[in-house]
Amino acid sequence: MKKPAVMCYGKDCDHPPLSGSSALEVRDVSFYYPGNKNKILDNVNLSIKGGEKVAFVGPNGAGKSTLMNLILGLEPLQTGEISVFGHGSSSCRHRVAMVPQKSTVDWHFPVTVRQVVTMGRYVHLGWFKKPGAADRDAVEQAMETMEICDIADRQVGELSGGQQQRVMIARTLAHDADLLLLDEPLNHVDIATQELIFHTMEDLCSRGKSVLVSTHDLGILTVHFSRALFLDKSIIADGAVKDVLTPENIARAYGFEFHKDKELSPWLNGY
Repeated sequence: MKKPAVMCYGKDCDHPPLSGSSALEVRDVSFYYPGNKNKILDNVNLSIKGGEKVAFVGPNGAGKSTLMNLILGLEPLQTGEISVFGHGSSSCRHRVAMVPQKSTVDWHFPVTVRQVVTMGRYVHLGWFKKPGAADRDAVEQAMETMEICDIADRQVGELSGGQQQRVMIARTLAHDADLLLLDEPLNHVDIATQELIFHTMEDLCSRGKSVLVSTHDLGILTVHFSRALFLDKSIIADGAVKDVLTPENIARAYGFEFHKDKELSPWLNGY
């Protein structure tokens, strides 16, 4: 049996999904940073099927970004297991792509929009290979989908927040991954960009790809998602949005004192 590559690039991207496997399985995963005894994640379990679009919600410090980093391999897995399409996540990273929080990206780095989107193809190229016709077509298609062809040669640092987010999502589309992790993609973007992002996610899921979206905007969940994961170090609730976003769960996660005679929804925007 061939030993799985630790970093899958180019010719090593040959691990097809196992029959009947979920897009993502997280089993008994806990995590803490060295020197800090407080767990960031505590015995997290979740499963996402192909074609699912899942909202990932919870307060700041709940561990959402950390879990995404573990899935992608940006943090070492300490306990538990993570599998992607039936394979250990370390041997199947070519099937996963992530849109990081905008605040974690160096927007002053001197690269153009086209160059950033082309980075999404590197996982298919292998080391030190130049993009070919198929790669250039994938980049153009991704930019067309996110409506940024007209700014392809501009420096990313010159763009508005909404344009920058479109660039990062286009990079992910060029990757053509089967599992997409979007970390706070709706922060500080205009309404037109939000609607384009939602439309793009719908299209991806209709083609069998899976999307996990971290967001603080609880007001959009009932409109754009059918399933939500509520995380606060561990999974508080998982299921239909209306069953997950109960006043009790929200009060527990965000530290409100719950009263049955008071309405929480006016306070939710911005969390």
